[in-house]
Amino acid sequence: MEPFMRKTMGNTTSLAIDPIEKKPLFHFHPGTEILSVSPNGCNMRCPFCQNYTISARKTPTRYISPEQLVELAKRYNTSSIAFTYSEPIIWFEYIMDTAKYAKPEGIDLVMVTNGLINEEPLKDLLEIISAMNIDLKSMDEKYYRKVLKGDLATTKKTIEISSEKIHIEVTNLLIPGDNDHDIENLSIYLSSIDKNIPLHISRYFPYLGYKRPPTPIEMLKDAHKIASGYLHYVYIGNAPIDGAENTYCPECSNLLVQRTAYRARIVGIENHHCSNCGRVVDIVL
Repeated sequence: MEPFMRKTMGNTTSLAIDPIEKKPLFHFHPGTEILSVSPNGCNMRCPFCQNYTISARKTPTRYISPEQLVELAKRYNTSSIAFTYSEPIIWFEYIMDTAKYAKPEGIDLVMVTNGLINEEPLKDLLEIISAMNIDLKSMDEKYYRKVLKGDLATTKKTIEISSEKIHIEVTNLLIPGDNDHDIENLSIYLSSIDKNIPLHISRYFPYLGYKRPPTPIEMLKDAHKIASGYLHYVYIGNAPIDGAENTYCPECSNLLVQRTAYRARIVGIENHHCSNCGRVVDIVL
């Protein structure tokens, strides 16, 4: 079955105000709220998708014009808008149009995406997008094509190009038996681009009849330890592990940002520097 995708210009399935940490974006405006909006559809077909009802099925929508979306962000005093929940790349024209109204108001645009986009339209998006969280689901090209109906090389190229232009973070959903052997190669790959790219290792739970068991906590901790050998900022999501979502200074281990239940509190940053050792923080404040 081909991934469900149709032209959905402004036809919205979901609209909410979220903590920006829920995207997850931990190094972009921590502690702020963001207006989240989604289209109906996706250009991939992950068999375990938690948002299957809006990404792979036709579902009721409501039209919201780009101008109305920006007005909503202003009304609820959110400094940024996230195109998220399903795949925002299928909303390319809508995002471009929204920027015409958002930028004059000082409202940042953010994408949570699988990165499956050609280079030329990506470069256009990077002129108007301030931050992305990009899913890097595996380092196995065959798995990408057979199971996810995507293309690893394209997603990697999106990470590489975007990292040079805007703030990016990467999420890896760790699935036992699928990609749990990938974490070292994935971490080496990201570190070859920039050791400061935040990596979110997210716990998987079964959905849509996908048979893999939930990610064991110990597997998440092991993956965190491996990734931390290559990257400065590694987080564990969807799991009750104390401190796994805090940000620490890579120079002196001072606690910079404390997080609990998607809420962030800046505790160790003064004038964009670590309050202990003075290192410039890798966070867009």
